Amino acid sequence: MDAVTSLAPSSPARALAREVLIRGPISRGDLAARLGLSVASLTRLSKPLLDSGMLREADGAAVASIGRPIRPLEISPDSHRFVGVKLTGDTAAAVATNLKSDVVGASERALPGHDVQDVLGAILDAVADLGPLDGLSGIGISIGGKVGPGGMVLRAPFLGWRDVPLAELLQQRTGLAVAVENDVVALTVAEQWFGAGRGERNFAVLTVGAGVGYGLVINDAVIAPPDAGLGLVGHYPLDPSGPRCMEGHRGCSSAVLTIPAIRSQFAATTGEQLPYAEILDLAATGHPVAGAVVEAAGQSLGLLVSAVANLTMVDLVVLSGEGMDLADVAETALRDSIAYHRDPEAAPLRLSRQPSDFAQWARGAAAVVIQRIILGTLH
Repeated sequence: MDAVTSLAPSSPARALAREVLIRGPISRGDLAARLGLSVASLTRLSKPLLDSGMLREADGAAVASIGRPIRPLEISPDSHRFVGVKLTGDTAAAVATNLKSDVVGASERALPGHDVQDVLGAILDAVADLGPLDGLSGIGISIGGKVGPGGMVLRAPFLGWRDVPLAELLQQRTGLAVAVENDVVALTVAEQWFGAGRGERNFAVLTVGAGVGYGLVINDAVIAPPDAGLGLVGHYPLDPSGPRCMEGHRGCSSAVLTIPAIRSQFAATTGEQLPYAEILDLAATGHPVAGAVVEAAGQSLGLLVSAVANLTMVDLVVLSGEGMDLADVAETALRDSIAYHRDPEAAPLRLSRQPSDFAQWARGAAAVVIQRIILGTLH
């Protein structure tokens, strides 16, 4: 814990730690070149990080040099432990991770209610399931809603919250560094630092679940203005003749892509209320109604992916969220729709499918607290 929070405050030291975390193992020469430092300055900056155990010399072939061989630098992943928690309207799903955001444990606690103290209790119980507090370096919380400075939850519709100082309350209860972030922004950070976007300067993230989410990285920076927590992409128009969403918008992404929307469309035709996974399974085996609903959703998802890529000019879109199994079952419709809506001379669009479970969201929360501690924006 102390080695992370006492990381030298200078920008070069933090930039060094970030580069090794994201790009390691990396040679000292390459690292010096990326940071614009002399090898002597790099050696001086890296020494306290090596002494603390946060960095280490990688095993394997050493870099050729005069005198003692020098091995590339890498993060020592098990030198610190974090917990990330994804809050929904029903549960606090938590994961323990190492410094590289690898999941090493998981826990889930039901929320006894939406009162702030009830939710705090569920979070603390989920964290306690994963080990003692004195073994942690920080806690990250991701939540569907709008988050302001200092981890203030300005709006969380699934919990009925407004203006809840969640980070402050948790910090008081635990004594640990706490980061609170919108869930899609947190997931985007995780993909940027540790996932499909690692080493990519520009990419987008699309999520499908109870809602539709959108994250964007441009020039290696997560684009996260205050309105990022409003889920604005959920009302992007996709089908002018489609069903209406709860806000009355016809054929928007919330009305045609989400888990509730697909279940509702299937039930409207068949009269059957089936779980989402069963509808996808039926579609995969040729059920006419399920197949039509899922194919139409796949075409709409392709339109949304294309719109994101066309408007931002990224060529990598990460597909995630607990409802994104749609992209697998409707893969042909998805890709045909992308091809139709893209200029044939545009760069090929890369799609990266990520696991469809709540652990990914919780891992995103852990990634945010790791990022902010490394960058020195959280104390």
